[in-house]
Amino acid sequence: MQSLLDVNKSSPRAGGVWPAQKSALLDWLMIETREQRFIDNILVEMCERLGKAGIPVGRASLHFRIQHPQWRGARLLWRKGLAEAEIRTFEYGSEQTAEYLNSPLNDILTGAGEVRQRLEVIDAATPPYPLYDELRAEGLTDYVAWPLDHTLGKRHVVAFATDRRGGFTDEHIAALYDLMPALAIVSEIRLKNRFARTLLETYVGPHASEQILAGATTRGSGVTVGAAILICDLRDFTAISDAWPRDNVIELLNGYFDAMSEPIEKYGGEILKFMGDGLLAIFPLSNPTACVDLLRAISEAQAAMSTLNAEHVREGRKPLGYGIGVHVGDVMYGNIGSRKRLDFTVIGPAVNIASRLETLTKQVKRPVLLSKTFVDLAGCAAKLENLGSYLLRGLDEPIDVFAFSGDCLTVNDVSA
Repeated sequence: MQSLLDVNKSSPRAGGVWPAQKSALLDWLMIETREQRFIDNILVEMCERLGKAGIPVGRASLHFRIQHPQWRGARLLWRKGLAEAEIRTFEYGSEQTAEYLNSPLNDILTGAGEVRQRLEVIDAATPPYPLYDELRAEGLTDYVAWPLDHTLGKRHVVAFATDRRGGFTDEHIAALYDLMPALAIVSEIRLKNRFARTLLETYVGPHASEQILAGATTRGSGVTVGAAILICDLRDFTAISDAWPRDNVIELLNGYFDAMSEPIEKYGGEILKFMGDGLLAIFPLSNPTACVDLLRAISEAQAAMSTLNAEHVREGRKPLGYGIGVHVGDVMYGNIGSRKRLDFTVIGPAVNIASRLETLTKQVKRPVLLSKTFVDLAGCAAKLENLGSYLLRGLDEPIDVFAFSGDCLTVNDVSA
């Protein structure tokens, strides 16, 4: 197979056979897509423009190796006649599957400069890739894949197929290949933009990431918001971390944080930070059901912790204890820190009270404590146990404290 690096000037891949259409498509890719954030939309429009220029693309795909805490890669797939591209993600470990190893994608990512397969003829030289059977079943006659090389050695893949009888001509292949440098630049910009957003969402949460991307990057920048605040802490973590192997401790923490975090995010809470074995989350009061949603999240988190603890007991381990403190009030939401190292978080007296309530759970032996201010706003005092008044550290006056458990009320028992 001829490498793209070896084509000479007489090859149709050297370009020059469709100057007018090429110029228009390159201008569009490099200039007119500047306002388009999403590479899948660019792929769809590019294929439509290729068809109008006489390049018979029936299917096209972009394959990216992405940096994401959950996904190893993503495929954007367009088929002729569709207005949108199909997006499929692949988990870590997918690169070891037969689907990946027996594919042109693996060939490109391990160094091939091109994969070309005419699908109308099957002979001994045709690799037995399942993808080729899939393409034939769709009525496609020819397939070509090339690397999309981004900076710092990051390699991705683009592929085209046609249903034209006889497949792509040399001129068609040259036309497509001429777009590769521009497509590499355009796709890298979108991929890095998406990575920046993913990075921020992963480490500071979706709402804070929007604030930062919108320009809230200077120390002291932020807003005052009303929020229900939840602070959670794992019990006896120091003893566990001293006694358990490191990998087991990390596995334990991940299981605990999954149990707590997934319900919080499900009901619209924003986890601002993980603090060792604890977490801080808020439910903005701009959502009229914020307090009810927080209670729903705690209820589901407690159920998830019960399931997790049952697994620990089966494995001969002690069940995990935890404490949760909940309060509501105005908080300063924004950037705090040194000149060069900032943390996007919330501060204020309301956060301090939630923290003191979490600490109080150790004394009163109840896993979840709520302030009367929160309970009144949630409208659920009649269904909770009033533990009386407690003077919390740093406060001049005692506050009424309520205990919550997931089975002490149902969703219908509370009203926003």
